Amino acid sequence: MSTSPEQDFDLEKLFLPAWAQESPTVNRYAKYAGDDRPNRDSKFDDRRGPRRGGPPPRRDGGGPGAPRGDSRAPRRDQPGGGPRPGGDRGPRPGGPGGPGGPRGNFRRDDRGGDRRDRPEQREAPLPLPALIVSFTPDDKGVESLARQIKISGRSFPLFDIAQMILQKPERHLVRFEIEKKPDGTAIQPLFLCALDDTLWLSEDETVSHVLEKHFGMFYQAEKTATEPPKGTYTFVAQCGMSGVILGPPNYHDYQNQLRKLHTEQFSRMPFDMFKARVKIVKDEAVVKKWIEDQSVKTEFVCLNVPEATRLNTREDVEKHFRAVHLASIIKPVEKHHTLNGAVSRQLRSQGLQRLVRAAWEDQKRFPLQIATVLSQQFASHGLQFFKVNKTVTHVSVARPHYLDLETTPVSAQVKQIVQFIDSKPKCTRRLLVQALAPSPVAPKVAAAPAPAPAAEAGAAPVAPAPAAEPEPTAEQAAIVGDLHWLIHQGHVIEFANGILETAKKPIIKPPKPPKAEAPAPAPVAATAAAANASNEAAPVNGTTTEPVPVEPAEPAAPIESAPVETPAAM
Repeated sequence: MSTSPEQDFDLEKLFLPAWAQESPTVNRYAKYAGDDRPNRDSKFDDRRGPRRGGPPPRRDGGGPGAPRGDSRAPRRDQPGGGPRPGGDRGPRPGGPGGPGGPRGNFRRDDRGGDRRDRPEQREAPLPLPALIVSFTPDDKGVESLARQIKISGRSFPLFDIAQMILQKPERHLVRFEIEKKPDGTAIQPLFLCALDDTLWLSEDETVSHVLEKHFGMFYQAEKTATEPPKGTYTFVAQCGMSGVILGPPNYHDYQNQLRKLHTEQFSRMPFDMFKARVKIVKDEAVVKKWIEDQSVKTEFVCLNVPEATRLNTREDVEKHFRAVHLASIIKPVEKHHTLNGAVSRQLRSQGLQRLVRAAWEDQKRFPLQIATVLSQQFASHGLQFFKVNKTVTHVSVARPHYLDLETTPVSAQVKQIVQFIDSKPKCTRRLLVQALAPSPVAPKVAAAPAPAPAAEAGAAPVAPAPAAEPEPTAEQAAIVGDLHWLIHQGHVIEFANGILETAKKPIIKPPKPPKAEAPAPAPVAATAAAANASNEAAPVNGTTTEPVPVEPAEPAAPIESAPVETPAAM
């Protein structure tokens, strides 16, 4: 037995390729001539070969000057040249596709830049249905608001009331109007379910809704035992989202059940994506449950019909409903349909939900629809409108009407009320009454403290009752009555926040000068005579007279609107 290490039996060499199973006595570096450059580190690294000692040996055994057998091999002076770890497969590290380069075997300029620099592509939103949606205030709520404005006499901003009505669904109505083509057909049809007053965009949606929510009104399901499916089944397919057992994939009714489940519950999902969610279950309990379900036959008995009819499948039920009940239950909307605001929030059609939401958001920014209808409804109840600072529209019992104390005969108390409001900025009703008719101060009498009642065990302490407001005196009642008359005549304005202001004197605009008419052409002789006469009548110094402009009256200070409060809820 030889002890030479070259002839030892090595298991690792049996798994090497043929070119690596060469004799260890062969000097693979015999043709290597070396390099004249100084070698700073002559140590050998097992992972990376000789360090900085010149180029590594070539695979074909040739030295640096030997001819290359493969003309496709890149040279070291070219990009990506030199030996690559792991053989000729893949690009070198740092190049395209390597660990230090960009992903994939492409450059940045090959596809128009880096993928990370491209904008993210998002799906375009679905278009809204071609219907006109408008919001209108509820008549009963407007009547209650008008009565409150008349009783209080205060002025409220019209658009603030419109915002208050828009915030509460029970305070407004939603109107859907059909848009039609030139030939008279609807651009977007609208269908109404008479059972629950819901709107739908198609007849199929309405039929599906009725058979899902009101199935028991028209049909009754009856189950009878039948023979179980023949054969031995060890696994079944089950929907990973709904948990419905579809049966074995090799069962004759499997594809029908798969298509049916997709149509009824996951129609918005692509069929391939839905099919990928189906999983194979080998649980004996699940397989047994499917066999038990297949051992029962379900029939549907028709109700509310003259003759008792039995249907086998849901498809037959839908066909029977369309033929018998559809005309009386589902009706197309001809022109328009109005729903309560609370009912419109519960619409099940996704297209109508998005349409109502978009219209509501638009009116929330500027409630022009509600304000327009609200002004008409308030006008029918006898209320008046005016603008504060030419911007904010207010509604009140009367328009501002200036009271000229010098020319209008009024009582001394009315004149005193108007003068006090003019002299006191941000005057309120309480300040006015306290200033003109202060309450008498009652003398303070030290009363003996009443004996406290014995508190029972565990009883809560009794809080003192709030002090009752004193009743107004005769003078105060007279001032309040005169103020009420001034407000309803428009001489005084009480805003929603309680601020009192008097109506300002209107600005008198100067009259516009009449337009000068073009003179008719005169004869030449008359024109010359008129010119001679004007030369004789002209002054010696040559000055002319000009009309003195009329200065307009000094404008009165505009009414300043303070923060307002909307009336109480309807």
